[in-house]
Amino acid sequence: MSDAPAPALSVLDLVSVRTGQSSSQAIAASLRMAQRADELGLRRYWFAEHHNMPAVASTTPPVLIAAAAARTSRIRIGSGGVMLPNHSPLIVAEQFAALEALAPGRIDLGLGRAPGSDPVITQLLRRSGTTSEAERFPDNVADILSIMSPEGATVRFTSGGEYQVHATPAATGTPEVWLLGSSDYSAQLAASMGLPYVFANHFAGEGLERAMALYRNQFRPSAWLDAPKSFITANVVVAETQEEAERRALPQLRQFARLRTNKPMRPIETIDEVLAAPSDPLEDSLVQQGRARWFVGTSASVAAELRAFGAQHGVDEVMISPAAGSYDTDPLDAAPGRVETIERLAAELV
Repeated sequence: MSDAPAPALSVLDLVSVRTGQSSSQAIAASLRMAQRADELGLRRYWFAEHHNMPAVASTTPPVLIAAAAARTSRIRIGSGGVMLPNHSPLIVAEQFAALEALAPGRIDLGLGRAPGSDPVITQLLRRSGTTSEAERFPDNVADILSIMSPEGATVRFTSGGEYQVHATPAATGTPEVWLLGSSDYSAQLAASMGLPYVFANHFAGEGLERAMALYRNQFRPSAWLDAPKSFITANVVVAETQEEAERRALPQLRQFARLRTNKPMRPIETIDEVLAAPSDPLEDSLVQQGRARWFVGTSASVAAELRAFGAQHGVDEVMISPAAGSYDTDPLDAAPGRVETIERLAAELV
């Protein structure tokens, strides 16, 4: 076992939807998992933003954050992340200022530059377009920081007048703002703005070392942060045996393979469905490629790998995406494989 210190453990949740499961049942399963993460002493629990995907019910992080915050008492709840090109900075600031008032000191606002959707959805979200919004990303982040602060922001007119903007009338605190990404750009922007940074290793996997080095080497202290602060994400499946963990990983691995081959998306298959209809050679190759970047195994083996992973990249926290699939017989309003993953890791690392 690695003698590296145990990283803090957090969760990224896409609110996965499996075969036969309704959105209501998928959300119920995720909220149960958030409650369990709170009981286990995990550091934070974030919801992703994706749109129009049959296997993902996490379309609106602020709504899910509010529900999870109301059901927990200690754990930090946040977005992983809000895809800023889709939203007005003022609306984001208002939503997260309200969440901070709802759960003071427990709200994180993770911001991403990608749309998290296709061009049709981008137009339906009524933003002017991903390219221009991405170009305005640094200014939009700065606006959110100002508007959410207790002092608010000042709009100055060319005529000489001023107008005060506050996300909430009487803020006593602000959410912790993180920049998310998987590129040099996001790492350098987080460094230049003096903000904490998350590398999205759970879907990228390439460029991790370079991005983290750029962030640390170029970091400039700010009013929000004195020194670099970062963590990384990872896909994780833990079970009683290695064989069971490998089985539990199959549905999500095949879902990623389907995505990469532009096959029609569907709800995540159950383990029984995957075993009954093995992948074709191309899918199988992509599954194996994806598996090489995942952490799959027993409590002891995965805990040791995560200790080494955190130490290798100089972070004291790893945010896991619990990617364990379900069997046909598993309850539709619960995710026992995902909960088992966090329970077994918490026993080793928390």
